[in-house]
Amino acid sequence: QVQLVESGGGLVQPGGSLRLSCAVSGVKVDYYAITWFRQAPGKEREGVSCVSTSGSNTLYEDSVKGRFTISRDNAKNTVYLEMNSLKPEDAAVYYCAGYLTYDTDYVTLVHHMMDYWGKGTLVTVSS
Repeated sequence: QVQLVESGGGLVQPGGSLRLSCAVSGVKVDYYAITWFRQAPGKEREGVSCVSTSGSNTLYEDSVKGRFTISRDNAKNTVYLEMNSLKPEDAAVYYCAGYLTYDTDYVTLVHHMMDYWGKGTLVTVSS
């Protein structure tokens, strides 16, 4: 059974940092591009960042460029999202999702392409 489990969310003040983790079990994460999505109340789910299977290619939504960093450790079957300089508008439930691909450089923020999803972790940015 494939599972993606997010962790690391919580309450942080504006300007603060959080590191989210996405632990994958049931499959080798090596063959999955992993994308982080987020959904705030009343808003549509949006793609935040994606890392290719090789880790050599990454993609970021414009509003998080320069503040968020995605990385992966295939040996630990885990993908990370380092979030710095957090803003109130970053508050949302963050989900990780996996897309099976043999293209080692493929990245996408398109949610309907994902094969597996986690259940999310809540990030609150407030003073």
